[in-house]
Amino acid sequence: MPKNSTSAGGAVRRAKNSRAVRGLARGGYAASGVLHLLIGWLAVQLALGESEGQADQSGAFRAVAQMPGGEVLLWLVAVGFTALAVWQLATAVVGVPNAENQAAARGKSVAKAVLYGALAVTGVRYAVDGGGGSSGSEESLTARVLAMPGGAWLVGAAGLVIVGVGVYHVVKGVRKKFLEDLTGAGGSAVRPVVVRLGQVGYAAKGIALGVVGGLVVAAAVTADPEQAGGLDEALHTMRDQPYGTVLLIVVGLGIAAYGGYSFARARFARL
Repeated sequence: MPKNSTSAGGAVRRAKNSRAVRGLARGGYAASGVLHLLIGWLAVQLALGESEGQADQSGAFRAVAQMPGGEVLLWLVAVGFTALAVWQLATAVVGVPNAENQAAARGKSVAKAVLYGALAVTGVRYAVDGGGGSSGSEESLTARVLAMPGGAWLVGAAGLVIVGVGVYHVVKGVRKKFLEDLTGAGGSAVRPVVVRLGQVGYAAKGIALGVVGGLVVAAAVTADPEQAGGLDEALHTMRDQPYGTVLLIVVGLGIAAYGGYSFARARFARL
């Protein structure tokens, strides 16, 4: 049994380190770049009152689907996200190099694999039928959880976790911790413009996630699932605040900056 386990672990490690898998995983970071550039553009359009569409992942996928050749691009994006999901799962199996807390690092890899897998499925859905479906999934899920015993506490805890992830992104951007994800001595091989894109991008994404988490917490406190929402609802909430147009433009440009950083990460990612 231990021998079989060792053999399986070795096979996973070899697959994870293969040139093909790593190349596809880098393509996944490029797919993330496309997605965030589009979300940033949609956010700016929303701020300027030129669009009332969804300024989130669904809106970005829909925008790609409507482009000439968009179906092919969506399939490429889906393949890239699938490769990233597989690579993260493999990392969770074989362990994260130099991680001080392997359990936490493996858990983080599993969470990322689920996220990338969901994005891959969404990409396939839009490639096949243009998306379809409804945009109220966050509200319906929140409603189901709120109806459970202790559901308000679960929703509130989920909201606080999202807020925590947002704070983590801001700190990661301000302190340049994202450079640890890149090749070279602490990412020193990358140009200063990549560092700036990472700083601005992580901070903007963190702010958006913080607002999303705040909306989820508000839903828990008021027991009103309609208070909850995803990124699109968060950006609409920003727009409706005093000086919201300026704030939303800044955040939208920041999310686009994260997209630019993602393209650089496709080249310099530590895989």
